[in-house]
Amino acid sequence: MLAFAPSRDRHFNTADAGAPPICCAKTPSAQVRTTVNRMSQTFSTDLVPLADRLDAWLSNARQICGDCRFEFPRRHLFHGSIERRNIAGLELTRFSSTPVSFAKFPVVSANSVDRYCIVITQLQGVRCYSQDGATAILNPGDSTLIDSGHSWSSNCAGQCSRLYLRVPRWLMENRLRLSNLPLLPRISGVSGLGVTLFRLATSLYQEAPVLTLEEGTSALEAYLEILSACIAQPKRRSQDVGQSTELLSRVEQFMETHLAEPTLNPAEIANAVGISVRHLHRLFSCSGSTVTECIREWRLQRCRMELCDPRSAERNITEIAFFWGFSDSAHFSRCFKRQFGVSPRTFRLRSWNKSWNAERPERARSLQAVANFRPLYPN
Repeated sequence: MLAFAPSRDRHFNTADAGAPPICCAKTPSAQVRTTVNRMSQTFSTDLVPLADRLDAWLSNARQICGDCRFEFPRRHLFHGSIERRNIAGLELTRFSSTPVSFAKFPVVSANSVDRYCIVITQLQGVRCYSQDGATAILNPGDSTLIDSGHSWSSNCAGQCSRLYLRVPRWLMENRLRLSNLPLLPRISGVSGLGVTLFRLATSLYQEAPVLTLEEGTSALEAYLEILSACIAQPKRRSQDVGQSTELLSRVEQFMETHLAEPTLNPAEIANAVGISVRHLHRLFSCSGSTVTECIREWRLQRCRMELCDPRSAERNITEIAFFWGFSDSAHFSRCFKRQFGVSPRTFRLRSWNKSWNAERPERARSLQAVANFRPLYPN
């Protein structure tokens, strides 16, 4: 059976860390390049007799994962590989195998200084991760974060590869600037910063054997910075949506109050609510209309309501249009017809006729009967 050789840095030793483990060591000379852990540790079931493959895999996987319960849906066809690399004192492991499921039980208490987090990057296949009732289904390119202080499980229905980066929890909290880490956040590798995070993870894995301590430290700092941005984005988006909704409500309230004023314009609205005109236009961009278009549509709706209101019968169309902020009757008529499909005059006549007939159903029926009457014996 093949097994990993003992590794001094497989677990981060907090006793050696008055400072974070991601640190730079000075080289004796600018001309001297010191690489860290050039050798990677690799295990593959391809080098093990078929009858011993599962035992060999379990032995090597438990050196990394600790106390786990493994299940192999296709035991007789199982094969896999494990490759461990070290970068700036942290362990980066690549697992690749046919279907295998496992349940991981914490080996440290929730308050232990040895508690760590695992940043998982999905390389191949679709894998499901579960912890404390939360679930993250990762496609190739996606990432998530696991807390070793709680039990978690994982399963995959097909060939699967993924990267595990083990980071002490206190260091993760420090770098992400969060005291409460999110539970199984799914970071999409399809667009945005998630793509950058995925590429950095794969690059870290590929270059780990040849990076100096300083280079590895810088690379990990960059990686954790991007991870922090990816994790914080959903929260920021939620906050931004809430702020935008509240701000848009204030904008609409001001517009509603001053809609009849001919001078109402984006600059006046923005100044009233304390934002820039550009920001005001951004608030309306999601609706597919501009601020000016919204003002015009609201005014047309008010005019339409008045044109069919019997209480406004004494006011002519131009008076109604001017009252609601229009300054040109011809322009108002064109806008009204474009919005509602008929001219203001035609709309008003139709509305009055409907109202008149509705209020006098008996008269309407009598007139209809007269219109439909045909004498039996025409002259």
